[in-house]
Parts: sequence; C-alpha cells; structure tokens
Amino acid sequence: MKMPQLLILLLTILVHVAAGFPTDRRALPGQDKHASWDDVNVVAHGLLQLGQGLKEHVDKTKAQMRDINAKLKAFNSTMAELEKKQQEQNEALMTRGGEVEGKEKMAVELAEEVRVKVEEVKKQSEDISSRMDRLEEKVDEVLTGSKLDSNYSDHSGIPFIQRLVAAQNRRIDQLVEKIKQQQSKLEKQSLHLQALQSKVSHKRVKSHRRRDEERALRGEAEESKGTSGLARDCHDLFVQGQRASGIYTVQPENSQPFSVLCEMTSEGGWTIIQKRQDGSQNFNQLWESYKKGFGSLNGEFWLGLENIHSLSKQGQYVLQVELSDRAGEQHMAHYRFQLDGEEKKFALHLEQETSSGAEEEIMTTAASGRPFSTADRDNDLTADVNCAELLTGGWWFSSCGESNLNGRYPRRPSLLRRQKSRRQAMFWTSLKGQNNSLKTTLLKIAPVTIKQ
Repeated sequence: MKMPQLLILLLTILVHVAAGFPTDRRALPGQDKHASWDDVNVVAHGLLQLGQGLKEHVDKTKAQMRDINAKLKAFNSTMAELEKKQQEQNEALMTRGGEVEGKEKMAVELAEEVRVKVEEVKKQSEDISSRMDRLEEKVDEVLTGSKLDSNYSDHSGIPFIQRLVAAQNRRIDQLVEKIKQQQSKLEKQSLHLQALQSKVSHKRVKSHRRRDEERALRGEAEESKGTSGLARDCHDLFVQGQRASGIYTVQPENSQPFSVLCEMTSEGGWTIIQKRQDGSQNFNQLWESYKKGFGSLNGEFWLGLENIHSLSKQGQYVLQVELSDRAGEQHMAHYRFQLDGEEKKFALHLEQETSSGAEEEIMTTAASGRPFSTADRDNDLTADVNCAELLTGGWWFSSCGESNLNGRYPRRPSLLRRQKSRRQAMFWTSLKGQNNSLKTTLLKIAPVTIKQ
C-alpha cells in the first residue's frame, strides 16, 4: 500500500475516533489526546501487519513462479536432448538398407513425428517462459510503485495483484497439465520406436544366422557382425543369437580379427583352441608356428598362442579338455584358465574345477604358471633335457612325463609297443600313474559365465 493511502486512512480513522467520544466528557486535554493516539496505534499496527502479510504473499508467489520457470527451462533442455537423440536414431536408421528398408522407413517417419512433437513442446515451453518473465516484470513494477510513488493513491492495487496471481496460478496449472500430457505422448512414441527397432534388429539377426549356417556348411569363415562390430568370442556370438556350430570371425578387445571354430551348445558358445582326430596335421612345429597357429579349422588345428592370449585376457575363462583313448573311453576335465603374453613366454595358469569326483586331472595344476616350450625354445623346468625335442610338439612342460596333448599322432598301434615311440605320441598320465595314449583331443574355452 502506498504511503499517501496510509496517511489518508489514518486521518479518516482519527476523525471517526474523535467523533466517537461523548461531547459531555470532561477530562484533561492531555488524557483525550492520549486515548485517541492509542486507538490510532492499534489501527496502524493492524494495517502494517496487513501490508506485511501481502508483501510476504507476493514474495512467496514470486519465488514459486521463478521455481516453475527454472523447471520449465530444465524441461526445455531435456526436450532438446531428446530431439538430439531422435535425430541420431534417425540418422542411424537411414544408414541401414537392403532387407529391412521398409521397417527403417517406418522408423524414420516415426522419428520425424517425434521431432515435430518435441518442437511443439519446445515452443510451448518458450511461450511459458516468456509469460513468466512478463508476469515477474509486472509484479516488480507493482511492488516498486508501492514503495516509491507518493503522488497517487489507488485502493484497488492490492486486489488487482491478488487477482493477477490467482489467474497466473490457474494458467500455470493448465500449462503443467498440458506438459504432462505431451510427455506421456512422447513416452508412448518412444516405446513404439524401441519396439520397431527391436523388430528390425531381430530380423537382421535372423538374416545373419541363416547366412552363417549356409557358409558353415561350405566350410567358409563368416564375419558375424552385430550392431557394434564383430563378436569378442564364440559365447558372444551365442548371446547375439547364433546357435549353429561352425566357423566365424571374431575380434577380441584390442586385437585383430581372426577366424575360429565355434561349438554351440545349450549352455553357450565354446571357442575351440586345439583339435586332433586323425593325424592329418603335423604338430611337431617350432615356436613361431605355435605362436601364430597352424592347421585347418575344418580338420586338425592349433589356434595360436597369440590368439588364445587375446581371448583369455578379456576376463575369466574356463578351459574344458575332452579326450578319448585307444580303448574308446572318454575323459573330461574343467579348469579356470588364463594365458600370459609372449613377454612371459605364454605362461599357463590353471585352477582345477571339480564339479564331481569323476574328473581326471588331465593337465596338472601343481606348477601353475609354467611357460610354453618348443624344440627351439627350451622353457621347461627340466635342466638337462629339452622335453619338446624329446617328446616332439610344443607344450607347457614341467618335467617330461606328465602329459603332452601336442605330441605325434600314433598312426599304427604296433608303434606304441616301443617305449620311445609311445612317449613321443600324444598322451596323458591318469591318477593311477598310467600313461594313456590318445586317439582324439579337444581343447575349448569360454567365459566362466557359461557355467552359471
């Protein structure tokens, strides 16, 4: 309330108070004056409280409007980010072609519709922000005028502010409700777009799966590409939807792509690192051959120490060893598995996994951390003998009598009768201490999650 209004109101009250006293009252002049000023003080105190209450209400309303303005600006920023994401998805969808072109066109149209909705909400947010700024300016002008203007008196100022604040509150409530409705529509559109993208991705996976199965039958390596590139290993292919065993191209983290033979089971995908079945491949190789790998993925092969290391360094892996001997008996063992790089001579780290007591200790874990040895790189733990030269092939030898799954393949059973030939053939030592000659070997690895 302006100061002149208070003075006029106070004078009016004083006149009415003076007129209200009885005319026949006889009292001292000082007492009449004292009684009149008490009434005036009471009325003035009430008016000051009314003015203070109005000022607090206006300040509170002003703070609420600023808070709403900040929320609207934050919502505007969120809408801008959503628009950016939709544009990125639109560009990603436009780059896809071929067999899913119809679906991608629908996704692009839907993304454009979402972008239009975002533009509408953005304009409404800007309009709300502009209205709030104008309202704040009006309130500031009214409050400033009530403090500085002493030339005019307008008794309707306070009711006008109250009506203005009430009207703006109603308008803000309506706009907030509209924003909620628009946000609900945008969420529905986003869900629709995600469902469409999922359908497109599923169709692409089915197409790749069909193509991989055809190439696997022809013995050709096929790159299995997902939306983010090549798979890290065979289990990653299984997670992406591949279910056919065969040859694929993988790319472990921080490594170059290479072809692998995958065995898909109900548990997941296993990457085979060694396979022997008929003696068609000579395993009596030197260091560089064992480092790079040799053989054919369609027959017998060694995947290569570098490739095995690039797979195992991605996380915790499990090694499964499957053997069959000349008597037709099958043997299996599981290990926690890790292979170091060439700087540590491809040292092998094993930890026995015994889910049951029936498993043999095919590869002993007593000297875990032993390096790899070949005839030209004697890294075994025997001081006066080169185990790789004596037993042929390359292996993680500690001594020369435990196991060697990369020894010579025994072509004629009669040769096994001679001790030297028997030791040079691929063999393993059972828990009973017997050296068993083998017919087939299979070494395969997978992340430990395949066992969970």
